[in-house]
This record gives sequence, C-alpha cells and structure tokens, in this order.
Amino acid sequence: MTRTVTLVLVDAEGVLRGALPPFPVGTPWWQEVAEVVAVAGADVTVLRVLHGDPSGAVTYLASCAAPPPGLLPAEADLSPHPLRAPYAEIGGPEASLAWASGALDRIGLTGAVPHQQRTWNLSAIWRFDLPDGTPAAWLKQVPSFFRHEPVVLRMVDEVAPGLVPYLLASGEQGRMLLAHVPGEDRYGAGPALCADIAEAFHPVQEHFADRVAELLAAGVPDKRLSVAPLADVAEPYLAEIPGLAELIDGLPDRLAAVAACGLPDTLIHGDLHPGNVRTDDDGNLVIVDWGDSGVGNPALDVLRLSDDPEVLRQWASRWSGCDALRAVELLRPVAELRAAVTYADFVANIEPAEWPYHAGDVAARLRCAVDR
Repeated sequence: MTRTVTLVLVDAEGVLRGALPPFPVGTPWWQEVAEVVAVAGADVTVLRVLHGDPSGAVTYLASCAAPPPGLLPAEADLSPHPLRAPYAEIGGPEASLAWASGALDRIGLTGAVPHQQRTWNLSAIWRFDLPDGTPAAWLKQVPSFFRHEPVVLRMVDEVAPGLVPYLLASGEQGRMLLAHVPGEDRYGAGPALCADIAEAFHPVQEHFADRVAELLAAGVPDKRLSVAPLADVAEPYLAEIPGLAELIDGLPDRLAAVAACGLPDTLIHGDLHPGNVRTDDDGNLVIVDWGDSGVGNPALDVLRLSDDPEVLRQWASRWSGCDALRAVELLRPVAELRAAVTYADFVANIEPAEWPYHAGDVAARLRCAVDR
C-alpha cells in the first residue's frame, strides 16, 4: 500500500505559502517521512500530520525556507495546541538539530549531516551521517510522557553495557543523541533470536527486581498491575464487547493469583518485540526504543516477545522460586488490557490531529483481551 502525500508549506517565518501537488510514496506508514522529504522536489522538513484517511491520502504541514513557485492554494490551522510536541512546531526541528550538531561537535563529529527519518506523536528521529556517508548518530526527540527514556538508557547501560544504544547526550524537551547501532531491525525474527533477547535482558530485570524504589525515584513510570486503570479503560466498551464485563469482574481474583506466583516487579521494556532489537553480523543484539518502559511484571515483556513454548520455558526457568509460567498464562488477557491503557494514554496526551494514528487501537486491544 502506498501513500498519496500533500505537503502544505510554511516559510521560515511561519507564513502559510501553499501546497505542493500531491505525490505518491512507497512506504505506507504515515510517521515514516524519509521518502517524503527525498522525493518532495523541495528542501522541506515535515512537522506534523494535518489530516489523513484510511485510503492512504495524508496531508502534512512542512516548513521550507525557500518555497518553490507554483504552489497550490491551501488552508491549514496554524494555531498552537497545548499538547503539541515541540518538534512539531514551526522552528522546533531547527532548534533540535542545532542542539544535536553542537553535541556532535563537542565529541569531534563535526560536519555530520542530518536526514529526517520519522515524525509523529511518539517521536521525531533524524539520522546524522559523516561527510563520507557513514551513519554516526541519531537524534531522537520524544514527547513529555516518554521523557524518562534517556534515564532508563543510562541505568540499563550501567548494568549491561552495550545492550542499549549508547547515549551521547540528552537535553531539554525530550532530546537525546544516540550513537549509531550497526545492523538491522529484526522484525519477524523467529524463536531462536527471541530466546537470545530474553536471555540477554534477564540479568537487567533480575538486577532491578531489588531496586524498584530506585527506578521510581528516577522517574521511571509505575506500571505495576492494579484493577483500577484496567477497569477504567474498559468501562466505555463494556456494553459493546461481549465478555469484557466478565473479564473485568474477574480481575481482582486474577491479579491476586498472579501475585501468588511470586514474580517480582522490575524494570520492563514495555514493547519488547524483535522489531525493537537490532543485530549485527556478529550476532550482537541491542534493544532499542525504551519509551514504553516502566516498573511492572516481567511476564508482560516475554508475552510481547514470543508465544513459543520453548522460549517461554527457558525464560521461566531463570526465575527461580516463582511459578513464572502460570503467571504468563494468567496475564495473557491482562497484557492486552495494559496495551489498551497505553493507547488510551497516548490519545489523552496528543492533539486531536494525531488521533488517527491510534484510531481503533483501544477497542482492538480490549477485544483481544477477551479472546485471550
């Protein structure tokens, strides 16, 4: 599926100038903008989505210091919104790039060239290449509800050096500069890699199982299981999703049974799937994208990682003195309820123009919870 893209342009002063004619791009995901800026035919920076629809047509606001002639008439609401990320504001990317370039200069990576990769309500990402084209670093900027990510990166790196991207610098407004991680993202990887990921992450979770207070004091979100947030996210859907009310009614007993399994709360990644892991030619693995991290039950991570019985068995064997496999089975529907809470929190903390990114996610996860 392709996208049909329209770019509404503002100049460096924020004055609306018009729109480029619509053009197609091959990647369907709205947040991926590398191809958009590459084929736009003008030097543009994508700021944010203005509107889009399931057909694949999407309109972005973009800045352009020297808008080309022949632009089409266009309208756009340029008024501020209190939930808009700083990097989606006019002038926001330039401020972040200046910060990143200064940080790179201080460590001797002068002259690195930025390339915009992604922008949406969960992050803005730019790749910095050296003059010879070698990737050197990545600028990642996140909204306020992910501001703990650089803190978590530092804490994990102290326990397991190399398991996370190396944090070169962090700054205001959710900015972080990360060293380039060679290799490829492992979307769709099989059980063997999933087992390796679980094995590599276990010492970190074991370490922080005795340091929950330290995590919370550092600003890591509290995602320990309780009935109230799960019931609250389900309440608007109880009448329309068969079986959901019964699932919610049984949560107190289910969570009590989970607690009896003895798994300790610890640091969780929150979105531990193989696509958030990069491996190089030597098999070294790096776990990326820690915005969803928090303090919670480690079974939630392995459920996101794999459903392979052997992967689960190996994972459970490391948690001595616990009935870890029973916790996994009990938490299958709870993991989906937690995902619904996460999506609901996203929607509550982003401006309405960004809601289509998550349209239907809450209801979909609630239905999966009933199915599981």
